[in-house]
Amino acid sequence: MPTKKEKTVEVNQRIRIKLKAYDNKIIDKSAKQIVETIERNGGQVVGPVPLPTAIHKYTVNRSAFIDKNSREQFEMRVHKRLIDITNPSSKIIDSLMNLNLPAGVDIELKM
Repeated sequence: MPTKKEKTVEVNQRIRIKLKAYDNKIIDKSAKQIVETIERNGGQVVGPVPLPTAIHKYTVNRSAFIDKNSREQFEMRVHKRLIDITNPSSKIIDSLMNLNLPAGVDIELKM
C-alpha cells in the first residue's frame, strides 16, 4: 500500500477592508490613503477593487390628488471598494486604527 504524503498547508492571514460611500471622489481618496499607509509600513496590498455600484431608485408622487400621474424619481448610488492586505503585521493594524478618514465613508474590516 502506498503511503500518503502529508501536505503542509500554509495559512495566509488576510485582512479585507470594504469601503462604502455615496460620493465616488471621497471613497477613491480614502482608498488611496489606506493603500499608502499599508505600503509605508511594509505590507502587501491587493486593490482597491471597485465593486458594482448599488443604485436605489425611489419614485414619489409630486402631488397627492390632482396630478396623480406626475411623478418624480430620485436615486441613491452607493459606491464600494475592496482592499485586501496579505500577511498583515501589528504595526499595519495600529496605523490603520489611527487613520483619519473623511466623514461619509463606511469601513468594514474582516480578518
